[in-house]
Amino acid sequence: MYPQGRHPTPLQSGQPFKFSILEICDRIKEEFQFLQAQYHSLKLECEKLASEKTEMQRHYVMYYEMSYGLNIEMHKQAEIVKRLSGICAQIIPFLTQEERAPSRSASPSPPESLVEEERPSGPGGGGKQRADEKELSGPYESDEDKSDYNLVVDEDQPSEPPSPATTPCGKVPICVPARRDLVDSPASLASSLGSPLPRAKELILNDLPPSTPASKSCDSSPPQDASTPGPSSASHLCQLAAKPAPSTDSIALRSPLTLSSPFTTSFSLGSHSTLNGDLSVPSSYVSLHLSPQVSSSVVYGRSPMMAFESHPHLRASSVSSSLPSIPGGKPAYSFHVSADGQMQPVPFPSDALVGAGIPRHARQLHTLAHGEVVCAVTISGSTQHVYTGGKGCVKVWDVGQPGAKTPVAQLDCLNRDNYIRSCKLLPDGRSLIVGGEASTLSIWDLAAPTPRIKAELTSSAPACYALAVSPDAKVCFSCCSDGNIVVWDLQNQTMVRQFQGHTDGASCIDVSDYGTRLWTGGLDNTVRCWDLREGRQLQQHDFSSQIFSLGHCPNQDWLAVGMESSNVEILHVRKPEKYQLHLHESCVLSLKFASCGRWFVSTGKDNLLNAWRTPYGASIFQSKESSSVLSCDISRNNKYIVTGSGDKKATVYEVVY
Repeated sequence: MYPQGRHPTPLQSGQPFKFSILEICDRIKEEFQFLQAQYHSLKLECEKLASEKTEMQRHYVMYYEMSYGLNIEMHKQAEIVKRLSGICAQIIPFLTQEERAPSRSASPSPPESLVEEERPSGPGGGGKQRADEKELSGPYESDEDKSDYNLVVDEDQPSEPPSPATTPCGKVPICVPARRDLVDSPASLASSLGSPLPRAKELILNDLPPSTPASKSCDSSPPQDASTPGPSSASHLCQLAAKPAPSTDSIALRSPLTLSSPFTTSFSLGSHSTLNGDLSVPSSYVSLHLSPQVSSSVVYGRSPMMAFESHPHLRASSVSSSLPSIPGGKPAYSFHVSADGQMQPVPFPSDALVGAGIPRHARQLHTLAHGEVVCAVTISGSTQHVYTGGKGCVKVWDVGQPGAKTPVAQLDCLNRDNYIRSCKLLPDGRSLIVGGEASTLSIWDLAAPTPRIKAELTSSAPACYALAVSPDAKVCFSCCSDGNIVVWDLQNQTMVRQFQGHTDGASCIDVSDYGTRLWTGGLDNTVRCWDLREGRQLQQHDFSSQIFSLGHCPNQDWLAVGMESSNVEILHVRKPEKYQLHLHESCVLSLKFASCGRWFVSTGKDNLLNAWRTPYGASIFQSKESSSVLSCDISRNNKYIVTGSGDKKATVYEVVY
């Protein structure tokens, strides 16, 4: 490039350094290209691993759900075995020795033979037999296939009519109850993650039809006697085994919920953080790819539900039909459970359904077309106004005058898509406290010319499931979705205390002993008693079923508890004894005592309003509605009953004495 004879210059000494810089730059360029290629390769590998991870998570969720389903099925079969064993253990003592002999010869199984050898002979039985019966009677306290999930709701499936059959001696056998299927919803996992609901009313609402069937319309029908005699007067029950089931017009299969219904979002099985219907684990993977409405409908789909017979007074519950009968020969539905666990049918006294303060029946008086599912109702002390809580608002109705009813006021409380879960009037009737799917309680001034919000109480919980007010109206109690019970000072609008103990949502509440004790029920299968003066827990009662409703008798030491398992249990709060009532066919959603304490009512997903005698549970009357009955209240003078149902209306009954 340069002439050979050129004189040296200072640049020549720098030429080797210049060439090394170029080489280094080339080497850096090569290294960069190599690193870039390696980075691209690693990026592809990372994306592949991420894809495999997602696939593994999907398989994990799938296998988890399969495992959960198998576990539920195992518990279901175990429960069936326990119940059938209990039925056998209770029937065998009533058989004669001749009738027992064929069954013993037909059962060569060594364990059964050992049991027969150890059981004392004779119709009287012995100590071991009674112990076995005590042990086997336990399953009647449990809900079928218990899971501590958000309202695992048992749903009845249509069953074939029982065919007549005879025993070796020619007698008609006692009917064995048909098994009820469980809802396939994950239980303990969602409970441990704190899923929001009283899942009681949520899962129930998911089964409601989008609109009221035309045949069930109450507006065009005249007031009718909505009651039927209680099963205590059903002399025809003994014919159930030999007669076919009721005609097909008494069995109606409810159509599944359509995706347009609002309940899949507002009452879905979601997390507390959003309350918008997002599914909780183990179905979280599905919810990533489906909308909340589709997810909740597909993953937690409901099977059709069978309606009640047209003659409920001729129907004993499926559980009680297989249990011992009272001396009169009628199948028992009320059982006394002693301190040692012995369960015996209750022979009702002659004055069980008569006497001062005991109603004879109830007559439908008004139908209040709220327009949305009515999750909360209350009636004023003057019985002039009824308050119905639905989606986002409470409507006020004047029921003091006959004729068609339209709301006289509408109190917009929550967001439009959130449901009211409870509303309570203060004793003076001038203020209304409203709680629901929001962290804020609203206190309304009803004495103002136009009802207005005069205060709001905000807690850390995303939802309030139930409310109670102290007798002096100074304190309010709210059951929160996180399991806490919050005590509010109504005069200063401040939180004064929190009771912590429930490990899942607190679903129901009542005040007893003149405002000194508080009773709460939760989705953790417990009922707890709290001392309001000392601020501590006094009692805890554990059950095998989630608690959806409770009420304390105003003037006696009895606590009535409504359960997911369809049982109503009446506990003595100072003695280890209780009564079990088996008339509801599905979960018991609300419960309320009359102010006189002599009777109470309960409502359920089975469309029924039941009235019971305190404490032994003689059935006073039943009223069947066209949809699940989610809430109820009794007027202070015990003359009116109000119910809220899933077909978007409330019903006012007049109690007839």
